[in-house]
Amino acid sequence: QVQLVESGGGLVQAGGSLRLSCAAAGSIFSINAMGWYRQAPGKERELVATVDSDRSTTYADSVKGRFTISRDNAKNTVYLQMNSLKPEDTAVYSCNANVRTSTWGGFRRYWGQGTQVTVSS
Repeated sequence: QVQLVESGGGLVQAGGSLRLSCAAAGSIFSINAMGWYRQAPGKERELVATVDSDRSTTYADSVKGRFTISRDNAKNTVYLQMNSLKPEDTAVYSCNANVRTSTWGGFRRYWGQGTQVTVSS
């Protein structure tokens, strides 16, 4: 069993910053990709950013230059530093991780419970 626990969401004014954290715990043998998604009210969930085990990253065009994803492999934790926040960044942010729980098993995607980010204008 693997759990992903997120923290760091909240209310911030436009132009402000927040840092989200997501820690994976449980029966973890290895983790390859980790990422953040978000879902705003009435919209579909969208990819925000991903980081692979070699720390290569991808970003949605809407957050490039403002958000930075990083990870601490020793802590099985992924972070999302969000700067220059805009009201349109308001959403529930969820992390995921592709986790292998044994040497003979494959990777399976796990999700966190989500954390609310609200940006006021």
